[in-house]
Amino acid sequence: MSLIEEIREGIIQGQANIVVDKVRQALEAGESAEVILNQGLISGMQRVGEMFEEGTVFVPEMLIAARAMDKALTLLRPHLVEAGVQPIAKVAIGTVKGDLHDIGKKLVAMMLEGSGFEIMDLGINVPPEKFVDAVRQGAQVVALSALLTTTMPNMKDVVDALDQAGLRGQTRVIIGGAPVNQNYADQIGADGFAPDASSAVRKVRELIGV
Repeated sequence: MSLIEEIREGIIQGQANIVVDKVRQALEAGESAEVILNQGLISGMQRVGEMFEEGTVFVPEMLIAARAMDKALTLLRPHLVEAGVQPIAKVAIGTVKGDLHDIGKKLVAMMLEGSGFEIMDLGINVPPEKFVDAVRQGAQVVALSALLTTTMPNMKDVVDALDQAGLRGQTRVIIGGAPVNQNYADQIGADGFAPDASSAVRKVRELIGV
């Protein structure tokens, strides 16, 4: 098995230490950062996403795989910058105002970063103005999370704030979280809905056409 295949397999198995070690070995052997990213990390995370959709792995396994990828990206990131590898797009992600839930949002952020996107993680309890600022800073996608029915209406506030700032046409808005669905996305004028982290990556790619 090649180092790249071992990196990919390590991601699928969620073996963070092995993945970091193999990424280091691959870099020392002269492998390009872009190949390590695309054929190792991204390919591995895509397989984890497929396995989640097939029902053979679940959220805990996805989190472990995403953390392994996150550690590998920390090592790889300076090499990607040096090589001039550009992210696919910039995504601003946050849990909306009034909502303090973090795990689902973090998993989506890690999955997106592992798939080649630049992430602006705005955190939890994020007011609409922060999302507006993120779009002014170049975010092509805004990803909104809410776990409470009481905070769902704050998603619409973000869409309205982008509208009022004249920025709605510059970005795509995707929503997710336990109480929301495609019908609610349509109702508030969002561009899409994703029920989980794996489908969020696919939906973001679809929305920006990559």
